[in-house]
Amino acid sequence: MKTRTIGRTGVEVTEVAFGCASIGNLYRAVDEADAQAVLQAAWDAGIRYFDTAPHYGRGLSEARLGRFLSGRTGYALSTKVGRVLSPAAAPIEEADGYVQPAQNDVRYDYSGDGIEESLEQSFERVGATRADIVYVHDIGEYTHGADNAGHMEAFFGSGYERLVRLKEEGRIGAFGLGVNECQVCLDVMDHGAIDAILLAGRLTLLDRSAEAELVPRCLSEGTSLVLGGVFNSGILATGPVEGATYDYGPAPEDVRARVAELQSRAEAHGLKLPTAALHFARDHPAAASVLLGTAKASSLTRNLSALAEEIPGEARAALA
Repeated sequence: MKTRTIGRTGVEVTEVAFGCASIGNLYRAVDEADAQAVLQAAWDAGIRYFDTAPHYGRGLSEARLGRFLSGRTGYALSTKVGRVLSPAAAPIEEADGYVQPAQNDVRYDYSGDGIEESLEQSFERVGATRADIVYVHDIGEYTHGADNAGHMEAFFGSGYERLVRLKEEGRIGAFGLGVNECQVCLDVMDHGAIDAILLAGRLTLLDRSAEAELVPRCLSEGTSLVLGGVFNSGILATGPVEGATYDYGPAPEDVRARVAELQSRAEAHGLKLPTAALHFARDHPAAASVLLGTAKASSLTRNLSALAEEIPGEARAALA
C-alpha cells in the first residue's frame, strides 16, 4: 500500500488508515475476537496506520488496539488528547454512543497538563512510549457550544505549546486536530502551525465545505488532511434510502435529494455510490490518508475492494 508523509514531518502513513472507533463498541457491543479479527484483516491488507482515542469506548479501543499491536513494528499510531479518564464512580452501560464501555468517567481538559496526562494514559493503555500523531480531539463549537471559549483559552494558554515541546522531545512525531468542523482548524492555524488535521465529514463527495478556505490553507502551509467520515456517517454508503443517516442523525430531505443526484451521476459512469465516495476521498490532492472504520472484517474487505477498482479517467474527472 502506498505511503504518504504527514506535513513537513518524517511521519509516514499508509494512504488508507484503520479507524478504531467501532472496536470501542460504537453503537453495538463487539467481542474481543471480532475486534482482533478486523484489526488482523487491516494488517493483512497492508494498512499500517491505526487511529484511536480515549473517547472510543472510554479507553476500550486503545486497550484492544494495544493488544493487537503488541510485538509488531513498522506501523504508525495516532491517538487523541483533550479527554482525561478516571475510574468510574458508578457502573456505565452506555456513554456517548458506546455500549459496555470501559468503566471510566471523563473530563475535558485542553491545558498543557491535561493534554500530557491524557497522552500518558493513552500510552499506558496502548502499551506505547511514543505516538506518531496526536490530535486535539473535538475542540470547537461543534462539540462544546458556548463552553468552547474556555477550552480554547486553555489550549492557547498552555496546550499548544505543550504539544510543541512533546514533539521537540520526540515523544510525538506530529500533532494537529481531530474535529468535525472547519472553522476551529482555521482559528488554531492562526495561532500556530499544525502538522495534520483529522477532518471528519467536511471533505467528502457530499460535503466539500473544507474546500472553501481550509484546503487551500492546508496546501499552502504544509498541513496534511486525514479524512474521516467519508460516508457522512452512512448516507454515502447506503444511498438516499429511508432511514439513511447524515452527520450522526436522520438525513434531511434536501440531503437525500443531493445524494440521489450524486448516485445517479456515479452510476452513469458505472460506479456504485460508496466506491465513488471512497475514491474521491483517497485521491483528493490534500489528503494524506483516508480513514476506514468498522468492526466487521467483511465490511473492511468490501471497502478495500472498492478502492482497488480501476476508475476510468472520465469518471475520475467527474468525481473531482
